Amino acid sequence: MAASPESQQNAVAVDAASSGALVRYLQLGLLTLAAGALYPLLYLRQNFEVTILNAFGINVDQLGECYTLLGIIYVVTYIPSGWLADRISSRWLVVFSLSVVGLLGFWFATYPGFAAMKCIFFGWGIAGGLTFWSAMLRAVKLLANQHEQGRFFGILDGGRGLTEAILASLAIAIFAHYANDAPQVSLRPVIHMYAGVCLAIAALSALFLPNDGSDERRSALNTSARPSVLRDFLMLARIPEIWLISLIVLAGYQLLWATFYFSSYIQQHFAASAVLAGELTVIKLWMRPIGAIGGGFLGDRYTNVNVLGFGMLAASVAWMLFVLVPSTVPMWLLAACIVVLGLMTYSVHGLYWAIIDRCDVPARVTGLAVGIISMVGLSPDIYLPMLTSAISHRYPGALGTQIYFVYIGVCCLAGSVLVLVFKKRTVHYRFPGQ
Repeated sequence: MAASPESQQNAVAVDAASSGALVRYLQLGLLTLAAGALYPLLYLRQNFEVTILNAFGINVDQLGECYTLLGIIYVVTYIPSGWLADRISSRWLVVFSLSVVGLLGFWFATYPGFAAMKCIFFGWGIAGGLTFWSAMLRAVKLLANQHEQGRFFGILDGGRGLTEAILASLAIAIFAHYANDAPQVSLRPVIHMYAGVCLAIAALSALFLPNDGSDERRSALNTSARPSVLRDFLMLARIPEIWLISLIVLAGYQLLWATFYFSSYIQQHFAASAVLAGELTVIKLWMRPIGAIGGGFLGDRYTNVNVLGFGMLAASVAWMLFVLVPSTVPMWLLAACIVVLGLMTYSVHGLYWAIIDRCDVPARVTGLAVGIISMVGLSPDIYLPMLTSAISHRYPGALGTQIYFVYIGVCCLAGSVLVLVFKKRTVHYRFPGQ
């Protein structure tokens, strides 16, 4: 019996919808690869801090100065980054960013002087802040349907973590192969690997990412009253929930910074070798896809704001308890602690961008909203390197790191309270599917 025209049309519609969903997930996958490859080179210190100091012949304060410079550029460029993301296709912004990071990475591998090193970090700041950050988040938000925000941002962060974990595992294997050589010899192939991957993903992005800015630009040109950047900024600035999200991100983002000090803390407090510390840090990275993706799907099931609030509270308790772990603990138990901390940290990190949807921000200013939130929420990039340097000078060794971990836990506890306030202020929001 021949199918009716209506049933044939329905079948075509279902196939088109399935095909569209597959394309969106593939594009999301490419964005996660881009984010997962770009930032590890900028934050190589989380796995190789001691080796970097020896290879470049610099001290901790000088390395902190480079990261402070990176953070300043980030914060200064976040709002322009949002403005740029609303006007230029994310495809070309992502391609440009990956290319700049990769090329500067090859320069970084030549171990230039300290002045040149700061120039490299300046370029990395422009590529990672101005041209990449808001473009990536805006692209993901527009790819996701209303009921998919939690999982898409969870997959983004989890996919980043999976990419970082795979690359870090490869980097540790390369480093271990050259571990008996001089620091400059053992670190150079690691830097080359990260830089080469950035350039390869830049080529894939040029071919397959959507040109998501062209239609909106044409629409703006055909409109007699073009939107004003200042008017849009003031409109967003008058939304109290935007500033609440900024403070929530500020609290949660510091969790990620705490993980950067795992490697040095493990070597100092637990007397582990550089290779073992790197391997334990990689275990932490493997928790990112589990924590972030799991948190994202739980957010779509139980609301993002509920899961985020609980996650921040649990992470706060976990970090403050971690400082009580004695130096004589067996390595398997230390690895278990790192697994728990990783799961708590990355479940939070994968969710706080998903709650923007509760503010009813217009799609045309999504990038600008991300820029405003990032300017405040990611400002720890500026002051945390200086704060940790000051603490380490006052309290050298493992004690300084423990004080820092307690500070992070307290900040995250405050963040969980802010999430509760945000939830009450957006109680009118209707959760998709209800």
